[in-house]
Amino acid sequence: MSQRGAVDPWQPGQLLVVGFDGTDRVPADLAQRIRTGRVGGVILFKRNVRDPGQLRTLVAELYSLAPPGCPLIVSVDQEGGRVQRLRDPWTQWPPMRRLGEAGDAAQSEALGQALARELLECGFTLDFAPVVDVDSNPANPVIGDRSFGRDPELVAMHAAALVRGLQGAGVAACAKHFPGHGDTSVDSHLDLPRIDHDLDRLRRLELPPFAAMVEAEVASLMSAHVLFPKLDAKRPGTFSPAVMRLLREELGYAGLVFTDDLEMGAIAKHWGPRDRAILPLEAGCDALLVCHQADLRDEMLGVLERAPDALVEASLERMIAFKRKWARSALDPVASGPPYPEHRELAARLAGE
Repeated sequence: MSQRGAVDPWQPGQLLVVGFDGTDRVPADLAQRIRTGRVGGVILFKRNVRDPGQLRTLVAELYSLAPPGCPLIVSVDQEGGRVQRLRDPWTQWPPMRRLGEAGDAAQSEALGQALARELLECGFTLDFAPVVDVDSNPANPVIGDRSFGRDPELVAMHAAALVRGLQGAGVAACAKHFPGHGDTSVDSHLDLPRIDHDLDRLRRLELPPFAAMVEAEVASLMSAHVLFPKLDAKRPGTFSPAVMRLLREELGYAGLVFTDDLEMGAIAKHWGPRDRAILPLEAGCDALLVCHQADLRDEMLGVLERAPDALVEASLERMIAFKRKWARSALDPVASGPPYPEHRELAARLAGE
């Protein structure tokens, strides 16, 4: 096989979506794994972004590395508020709480369309947004105003509108964090939170926005690194078959499910690389996020490549279907590039300025 020849899209490494350091070049070890189809996607952070021209050059390099038959997912967290990796000169969006307070779903859809335009011009396939957690705990250190609000119907309405805007304009959305991260008091970046509610409470408050996401045909969802002991006493949502059955069977979601970052303290403090590769797939997740550490990426890649075919086949089917619909193989032509005056006017209106 030549370096630029077709590559088998059924390689287990296609389930890995990974991050890296640097703004100017893709690291050589990651570049080789992309060329051979052993990584399915990348996630970019603020550490990878200097300016629009640099970002487009970096994304163009990523696309050029991907072999025929294995297009690359290029993803980012661009929610608005405190979680947006593209800052000035891109539009600075208010937190989603402001949209919930405004109560106008049309504005949420317009924001989704505007987000998509800015992301498409950078080359992104996927935005890890929106947050559809219900902000039911004022002491929550990680969700807060990232949520549209405290009412599940309001969250569902605005999240569905934003998804329509994003996806209608060509960028895949990812609703997070299933089955709900809103009623936690521990930051899952640091350690494992728990929510002690029973299934009746989850069905009443946490699950309705995710049901709305299924109805809206959201392209992907993300699991929560949260323990739900009334459902599974030992395993957090990302690792729990009982939790994921709610999504796959009760809500009827058949699409791609990402784990949250498997480097986060909620997971890294309690499970090693093998468990982090295997347990999400056994539970019903598909794509594994490793947002920084190359050594962990390679350890998990080795585990996946030794795993039985039966463990990875269903997830690879969902990954391939996702890429057929959403992935691209090159940058789109730039229509204008930042700044976007009309988007800044929309952001100012949403922020109440």
